[in-house]
Amino acid sequence: GCNPLAETGRSKLQNQRAALNQQILKAVRMRAGAENLLRATTNNKVREQVLLELSFVNSDLQILKEELEGLNISVEVYQNTEETFSIPLVPLGLKETKEVDFTLPLKDFILEHYSEDSSEYEDEIADLMDLRQACRTPSRDEAGIEMLISYFLQLGYVENRFFPPTRHMGVLFTWYDSFTGVPVCQQNLLLEKASILFNIGALYTQIGTRCNRQTQTGLENAVDAFQRAAGVLSYLKETFTHTPSYDMSPAMLNVLVKMMLAQAQECVFEQIGLPGIRNEFFTLVKMTQEVAKVGEVYMQVNAAMNQEPVKENIPYSWSKLAQIKSDHYKALAHYFIATVLCDHELQSGDDEDQQEKALSQLYDYMPEGLMVLTVLKDKVQRKQLGKAHLRKAIVYHEEALRVCGLCKKLRNIDVLQEVLTAAHKRSLLKYAQQETEDDFLSLIQAPDILPKTEHKIETIAPQFSKVKIKDFFHRLGPLTVFSAKQRWTAPRTVRIHHEAGELGFSLKGGSPVQIYCLDPVCSAASMGLKEGDYIVSVGGVDCKWLGVNEVLEKFKSVGEQPIEIEVISCQDTAASMHSKSATYSVGMQKTYSLICLAMEEDKIDQTKKAPLKLPFLSWGTKNRQKAASTLCLPSAVAGSSQTKKKLSPFTLLNTESSLY
Repeated sequence: GCNPLAETGRSKLQNQRAALNQQILKAVRMRAGAENLLRATTNNKVREQVLLELSFVNSDLQILKEELEGLNISVEVYQNTEETFSIPLVPLGLKETKEVDFTLPLKDFILEHYSEDSSEYEDEIADLMDLRQACRTPSRDEAGIEMLISYFLQLGYVENRFFPPTRHMGVLFTWYDSFTGVPVCQQNLLLEKASILFNIGALYTQIGTRCNRQTQTGLENAVDAFQRAAGVLSYLKETFTHTPSYDMSPAMLNVLVKMMLAQAQECVFEQIGLPGIRNEFFTLVKMTQEVAKVGEVYMQVNAAMNQEPVKENIPYSWSKLAQIKSDHYKALAHYFIATVLCDHELQSGDDEDQQEKALSQLYDYMPEGLMVLTVLKDKVQRKQLGKAHLRKAIVYHEEALRVCGLCKKLRNIDVLQEVLTAAHKRSLLKYAQQETEDDFLSLIQAPDILPKTEHKIETIAPQFSKVKIKDFFHRLGPLTVFSAKQRWTAPRTVRIHHEAGELGFSLKGGSPVQIYCLDPVCSAASMGLKEGDYIVSVGGVDCKWLGVNEVLEKFKSVGEQPIEIEVISCQDTAASMHSKSATYSVGMQKTYSLICLAMEEDKIDQTKKAPLKLPFLSWGTKNRQKAASTLCLPSAVAGSSQTKKKLSPFTLLNTESSLY
């Protein structure tokens, strides 16, 4: 990973994000304590003091949320350093996490479950922890992506080897919400996997915004990066269907995927116009539909951002920027078609049919009394329709500037103001160049332009198979056999004597090999060897990864001499499975609060037994079951506990499920 102490613009933002997360956590704890006291006390004076304190804490949380939103819209830091005259693109900030110490839980599990000396695996555990630490500060390039994917794949091995389905390991993973700053804590490794996937998508967005949009290669890389970001976020949405964090909820991920695809579409338009837009009929018609497509996708993004439950948590400035871009690109579409109508009169040598066909594809309908062919031939009608498009372009430009002026954070982005102002002035100048004496007779309303693109933008699914990794705990043996799901006896030593050149048993299987067709009266059976035992070492040499022929060679190498082997036996794995998930979630409503793991043998009052619930994170193949929204969280309300609570992203758990 990058040097966490490096004073780069991006590292400063991430450090500010981490500090804000801690302040939000402190305020949320204070709020939880005040809520508990409010429920517990009956003293009116104390209640008044607590309500006053709650109002201060709520105000503080709101201020902290606004500061976090300011970090999310600090887009200039992530843009390319080359001077550019383009509207900034929006990246996602990386989710922050706390350090995790795997040492004791993994060493204990190796000793208990695999019956091996755990001190021999200290280097492997250290490598895992170093990789996780490096993933907190990945470099903003393909190497950073590869490192995050490596850790994600490594977690698959770790989960299979050390996280049995029957109990939790006591490793607490803490990740902070990218939008609210509220921490989510779980003993579930799936939270770690989901958060790493989110950061892979976020890093792709940062790579996309960093590309040089003044070159063809840079724009191609930007399009690819945003498509890959959308693919990773879409994969996250489909794979982890119950997430306790706002930024990874299905509704929020759906919006983020739309936003990344819209930014990819925007880069495609810039890529087409990079060599310059020729003032030619068919070229301008094509550009009109391409830029109208950009305006349409941003309109859809803005609509999605303003839907519940996303509206409460998406940064306000993101929503306004999507609205500004939608108006801006719609204005450009009307400007281009106005240029076609005002500057290109039908000449004798022009292909009349082709122009009519091209122009008719721009409109769903024509203004009353106008026909496409008539407009092409009639100079007056042509100019009137062109001026109507210019008026509509100016309206869109003015709306974009108005919305930009209303948002403080967007108002401070200089290049955004410059681009919007320049486009507005260009449309005003074009309108002023037209004859104005017939304006009072012109009642034509410019029709909407049909969007169309020849460059379809789709998500690119993550290609994890391209990153090759080695299991850190390879020495434990083949994962198909030596996993956390399998239960084994401790290794037993059996002394093998050759009897007339015979071992008294056969071997089968791959690695490790298995005892097969054991003669019950042979010396090996009397020494404790059993049918189906796995051989893990021969003559003190580990042979978990050896096949049948290689193990037989070791037996032959000792000749008639006795040889000691170590074997293990598989135990019954039909242990009872827990139906509940041990999960901590600060800021989650009661449905998404701490659910303590209960052993089957624990005595539970049957009259109070709750129905089974789905775990928060479902790791599987595209679970389509719709989950209750994780984005509706309760907050404190002055008054009795019977009062219905208002929804807010900043709330703590109930007293029976607090984090500490």
